[in-house]
Amino acid sequence: MNALEQLSNFVSRYMAVFVVVIAGIALFQPWTFLWSVPWITILLGIVMFGMGMTLRFADFKLVLQRPRDVFIGTVAQFGIMPLLAWVLAQAFSLPPELAAGVILVGTCPGGTSSNVMTYLARGDVALSVSMTMASTILAPILTPLLTLWLAGQWIDIPAGKMMISIAQVVIAPILLGLLINHFFERPVQKAVKVLPLISVTAIVLIVGGVVSANASRIIET
Repeated sequence: MNALEQLSNFVSRYMAVFVVVIAGIALFQPWTFLWSVPWITILLGIVMFGMGMTLRFADFKLVLQRPRDVFIGTVAQFGIMPLLAWVLAQAFSLPPELAAGVILVGTCPGGTSSNVMTYLARGDVALSVSMTMASTILAPILTPLLTLWLAGQWIDIPAGKMMISIAQVVIAPILLGLLINHFFERPVQKAVKVLPLISVTAIVLIVGGVVSANASRIIET
């Protein structure tokens, strides 16, 4: 294992620590990550593209092989989490923008990080991958509709634009990565070993950018 692979494994293993540290720095020193704000959409696309490069068309068979498990997980993903976010927003009387943000987080699907965490916890990685694929495919429709339903009382939700945005940032990069992995499998398998390093770096920069852009509001609340 070369140094780059070792670094990639180290970064993915301690991703949660890096995220917390970067969020803290961005909160109290916002200028350190404000530069990444304009790049957030592109960084999200990079994360999703990396996820697509780890998938194969054969992986989608898992959804058909374990439909009951995937269905239960998907219902929990788009049922329990959004409703829990709405309850928290009501219970703490959150400001409109913050309430909508909490609900949006609750309606978003799990990403590659959930698969990494499942692997590190020695969980059912195959089921995690299947649920991630199912929720990602459903996200362009369910995330905007659930956000409109639960957060529409606080702010105006452009559900149509959200659907297009999710398709562009999530579905398109994943599909592109999937196709590249299908047609160029051998070189991709070598590159996949360092993908966690790229994905975690992108996630950390996204967190830093979001926190830095909203540091004053977070501190006030």
